[in-house]
Amino acid sequence: MSTTAEHQRATAPAREPRDHDGGRCHTGRRRVIAVGALVLVGAAIALVVANPFAGSGGTPGGLADNADPTSVTTVSRGDISSQTQVSGTLGYAGAYTVVNQAQGTVTWLPAIGQIVSEGHVLYDVSGNPVVLLYGTTPAYRTLSEGASDSATSGADVQELNDDLVALGYLTYADIAAAPSDFTAYTKAGVEKLQATLGVTQNGVLALGQVVFLPSAARITSVGQNTVVGGPAQPGSQILTASSTTRVVTIDLNADQQGDVAVGDKVSISLPNGQTTTGTVTSVGTVATTPSNSGNGNSSPTITVLVTPDNPGATGNLDQAPVEVSITAGSAKNAFIVPVDALLPLASGGYALEVIGAKGVHTLEPVTLGLFDDANEEVQVSGPGVFAGQRIVIPAT
Repeated sequence: MSTTAEHQRATAPAREPRDHDGGRCHTGRRRVIAVGALVLVGAAIALVVANPFAGSGGTPGGLADNADPTSVTTVSRGDISSQTQVSGTLGYAGAYTVVNQAQGTVTWLPAIGQIVSEGHVLYDVSGNPVVLLYGTTPAYRTLSEGASDSATSGADVQELNDDLVALGYLTYADIAAAPSDFTAYTKAGVEKLQATLGVTQNGVLALGQVVFLPSAARITSVGQNTVVGGPAQPGSQILTASSTTRVVTIDLNADQQGDVAVGDKVSISLPNGQTTTGTVTSVGTVATTPSNSGNGNSSPTITVLVTPDNPGATGNLDQAPVEVSITAGSAKNAFIVPVDALLPLASGGYALEVIGAKGVHTLEPVTLGLFDDANEEVQVSGPGVFAGQRIVIPAT
């Protein structure tokens, strides 16, 4: 930038802007902007500088020689989005522990990565299938018909009834009157399930014959001491699993929490070079220190979860590194300049070094709007700002 503008290069953070509605917008407050700090002459806010080379065949464009090389660009007009780029991990949501309640010998186990859905077999004990049903209350007792409909009642029975309806062994009308009771209808539904599994059809679910998990299970590992032919002990961990829901997990620096909100749209760059879209579905509120803090990364982080809009586009990779661009706000028909064009004023605020007629340089104060970290651009506004205006930036 010109020596006649009497400013030297320094480091300063950008001020936090707001969107057009005054609401939250993503800013470049984490960015350290390497720009020239201005030494203003007198109390003037706008400094007009005559081109010392005008008419003498000197440096064109009104730029004086400087130890800091500069170049010229123009103010553009268009749409801008406030974006933050962070690293994430693509995988599957949920972590389930499958606890065995049957006594005997393990006679079959699923393969790692196999998906087991409602009504299907998770594993076998002594040749008998242990079936997966959906629910959040774990199996803890034998379920059977009692002397009255309410003799066996509770959340686990309601889960069973809902599963039997979902599998087509009962109808909603069958359980509507008493959804949490083990009725004659429930017994009939259990007998149909047992017939499908090829076991004795007695309408009784003994403890250890079913496992309740919140959703379909994608098998991730077997228990440390679990092998086919080995003992199956009640209360032992026999499998671990995840859900089949695709998710991107981001360990976001805690000081960036205000930059991200549930509902923000994102672009996910996949390992194969393709991109797909997603939505922020969870923003953590508890900061933790990474386990690798001994390696110098001791900044506390929060967990942000992103759900891909098209899970099929993410393939089946697990624990794969991805890059995520989070869009927290947008503006249309805005004036846009490179972030490097911003000059902090000694009196506060920012300005652009504008090149006017005959190479005259003027400091034009501007108000900051949205920051696009991905493209290193910022929205500016001010009475003297217009599209096509020539401005000074550091040379690349």
